[in-house]
Amino acid sequence: MNPQQGINPAHQAFSHVNTWVFDLDNTLYPPDSALWPQIDDRITAYVMNLYGLDGLAARALQKHFYQTYGTTLKALMEESNVDPDAFMHFVHDIDRSSLVHDLPLHRAITGLPGRKFILTNGSRKHAEDTARALGLLDAFEDIFDIKAAGFVPKPERRAYDDFFARHNVEPTRAAMFEDLVKNLKAPHDAGMKTVLIVPRSGLVDLRDSWEQTQAHPAFVEFVTDDLAGFLGGLIPPPIPPLN
Repeated sequence: MNPQQGINPAHQAFSHVNTWVFDLDNTLYPPDSALWPQIDDRITAYVMNLYGLDGLAARALQKHFYQTYGTTLKALMEESNVDPDAFMHFVHDIDRSSLVHDLPLHRAITGLPGRKFILTNGSRKHAEDTARALGLLDAFEDIFDIKAAGFVPKPERRAYDDFFARHNVEPTRAAMFEDLVKNLKAPHDAGMKTVLIVPRSGLVDLRDSWEQTQAHPAFVEFVTDDLAGFLGGLIPPPIPPLN
């Protein structure tokens, strides 16, 4: 038997990778899980309370902040000197009971050769609580959250460069998995392999419309709606023993 038979064609493209980096929200769990809408609503409530606005005005201001600054938190820190820890504690106080342990994804991530990280614009606690609910927490070496990035959010290049420096990662030997197209440009420019995670056909996409990008620029190298299946395809089948 030829040991190369049955290997996913993408395997060769990732054969040099020794560091695997994953976004959290809408990447390690699908966007129909209803977690992100809870966070989104909590952010709106925070803006309402902070500025004394009604719901519609707060929502409009929140979305303006997000599109202008990259995250609402960055805008609130710069414009209103908001305490980031208090903000994250409030907005990540959500119900994760809809999540179940994802055993296929756990097997796929732990089966990859090398190091594995979560890189998120959320807080470490949110990432830990969510990954734990998915049964994935022990699959990762560490979590690089927005606080570790000095509250500089993706897609800014500095957020990735700080991650590389903190964990001694060589980006040309790393891969980035993300659900937002805009967050893959800087990793690609740094030399990482890039994979866009999209919702499976027929499933509701609860992200904002401008995040549901249909176009796939050149810096998006691979696209998948099945993260566990894609990762599993990067693990070569075992070579049968010689008789």
